[in-house]
Amino acid sequence: MHRMTDQPARWTEATVYPDMWADPDTDPRNSNGPSPDGELATLHDCLTNYRLTLRMKCEGLDAEQLARRSVPPSTMSLLGLIRHLAETERDWRDWISDGDPQPKLYGKRDADFDGAVAEQAVVDAAYADLEREQAATDAALAEHPDLGARVGKDGIAIRELIVHRIDEYARHCGHADLLRECIDGRVGQ
Repeated sequence: MHRMTDQPARWTEATVYPDMWADPDTDPRNSNGPSPDGELATLHDCLTNYRLTLRMKCEGLDAEQLARRSVPPSTMSLLGLIRHLAETERDWRDWISDGDPQPKLYGKRDADFDGAVAEQAVVDAAYADLEREQAATDAALAEHPDLGARVGKDGIAIRELIVHRIDEYARHCGHADLLRECIDGRVGQ
């Protein structure tokens, strides 16, 4: 069991605001332009920023660090989060489909976390899976520009699905904050 003294020293690359991940001028989530117009554009912007935040929290780490379950007794790891979100993107497409569910990417329940092992091939595959599943879900949702449209067997509203995606990424970015800080001490929102 880790003691608090076993934890790495806290640090950030930010110099302007010490509670940030990066300085405003180098943060890829910042834009100098106006905020998006309209509900759909705003939702997409928010989702894009949370997706980017998760990737930022994983940058600079090797396979062992990404697979490390750094907040015991949780079974979460950054690599497990990447795999979980790839699986979740696939599940969300099932919500808008009238057909049978797609097969699971990683197998039985929690296999996305259990199979997140410290091998570069597993890391590379997880990132590829996430990109593919995000693109497929984005494309499926783009076919439904009316946020109030109800789709799928359960009649879920497109708006509800997009908001649920934002919620899922936001929650896991909070987990990523804690996991990353316990791995190498890097902090920032």
